[in-house]
This record gives sequence, C-alpha cells and structure tokens, in this order.
Amino acid sequence: MNELLSKLRNYEIRIRKAVDSQMHGNFRSVFKGSGLEFTDLRQYQYGDDIRLIDWNASSKGHGLFLKIFKEEKEQTVFFLVDVSASQEIGRGDRTKLDTTKELCGVLALSAMHEASHVGLYCFSDQKECYIHPSNGLKHGYQMILELFRLKPESRRTNLSEAILFVLNRLKRKSVVFLISDFIDTGYEQNLKALARKHDLVVVHLYDDREINLPRLGIIPVYDKESRRTLWVNTSSAQFRKSMRGVFEENQQRLEQLCKQYKANYLSVDTQEDYVPKLIKLFRVR
Repeated sequence: MNELLSKLRNYEIRIRKAVDSQMHGNFRSVFKGSGLEFTDLRQYQYGDDIRLIDWNASSKGHGLFLKIFKEEKEQTVFFLVDVSASQEIGRGDRTKLDTTKELCGVLALSAMHEASHVGLYCFSDQKECYIHPSNGLKHGYQMILELFRLKPESRRTNLSEAILFVLNRLKRKSVVFLISDFIDTGYEQNLKALARKHDLVVVHLYDDREINLPRLGIIPVYDKESRRTLWVNTSSAQFRKSMRGVFEENQQRLEQLCKQYKANYLSVDTQEDYVPKLIKLFRVR
C-alpha cells in the first residue's frame, strides 16, 4: 500500500507542477467551488453593480445597500467508478480496472490537498461500495484503501442505476468524475441529468485489445460479464472493421453527448501514460 500511495503522489506532483508552470502561478484549482455565499451589506458607491443592491435593506430609508458575497472555497468531489467484470480486460499486469483505481487515487489526492470533501461510489449492476463525502487526509486515504481492496460481488453493469444513485444522493452541485468503459446501454438520459445538475467529468477507459485483436484466426473469446464463450474469426477483415466501428461509434456518441451538455470528456487507453491527458484536462478546466 505504501508503494501504491508513493506512486499516486508522484503522479499528482507531476500534474500539479506542469499545470502551475503553464499557468504561471495563476492556476485555479479544478476542485475549488465557484459558488457565492452572502456575508454582509455595505453602502452603495458610484460604479457598483446595481444588480447587487439589496432592495429590502435599502427600503428602510438609510440609503442604498449592496450585498457582499464571499467565494465558496470548499467543494464536494465525488467519484462514480465502474468495477464490473468488463473492466478486467487488459494485459495480465494492467487491466482497465487497475488504471481506473490509479486515476481515482490521483484525483482524490489532488482534491484532498484542496480541502475538498471527497466521496466514492463503486458500482456494477448493484452498489459495491459507497463512502459518504467528507474531508481530511485520513478520510481520503481510507477511501483510496477501500477502493484498492474492493472485490466486486456482481460481474454485470448498470450505468443508469449508478447515475441515478448519485443524482439522489448529491443535493448540492459537486464535481463528479464518472470513470467507466461505458459498455452498456440506456444510460444517456440519466447522464444528461447528471451533467445538468453537477460539474461532470467523463473518463472513458478502453483497452487496445477491444479495438484491435491480433490476427490469430478463429479463437474463443470469453465474455466476463455474461460468462459465455464466443468463437470469432480474428483474421476476418469484416469482423475487425465491425469491432473497431462499434467502439468508435460508442466513443463518438459519448463525446458528443458530453459536448452538448458541457461535460468534460477524456478517453484513456489502459496502456498509455494518462498523466499528460490529466494535465491537459486541468488546463482546459
């Protein structure tokens, strides 16, 4: 566990240094809130925005008064993480689920250093783990530990129900990271609702073997979610084209959906170094 946390810290340091140097010290954390909280009143001065006038206080006849707001610094950062069996695809030493856990850990560490409240919901087609948002390093490290220890009970996926759970749980606007391979259907309407209500970041995990199988002739392929074995001809040009086409269509539809509803979209291959992509995401935000 110490080795893992050290690795996550190194990734986070790389991200923060790169972002800070690029923005010349003016980088506003991706995790800080942008909400405003009323704190006090002061008398109106020439040039002030008239939209900030408190007409109730001003109606008492002692002059015009403006509302003063302070920026809300604390923010809830919530991780919605797919741990279904399709996430186990990849090489023996690195699956999609391994990358998912690392990504979640890096982002959680970043959020913790900004004094954010951090929460987690891991799902398959049922609730696998839920950690209520809270702040503090102890809470954050415990959350990461629970994530890496998790052994899912179910192998299937239900994205729609998982999103609905978060919509019902998170009452105030939060930064929500949805990390999944999105191998599911019927989740689009709930995803739209999540993007409208919260500051949504969609992280789309995939493995190259899902797009480009090696040419091995007719081979058995085991579907971990349905637990069925299918025989496919990996040397068939039509099969290979169809396989890539299904992935690209799903990716384009998801990316377009995020763009339409102003959610951030990030695709990550399990075998690539994802840190540069996270840095780019932080700069965009």
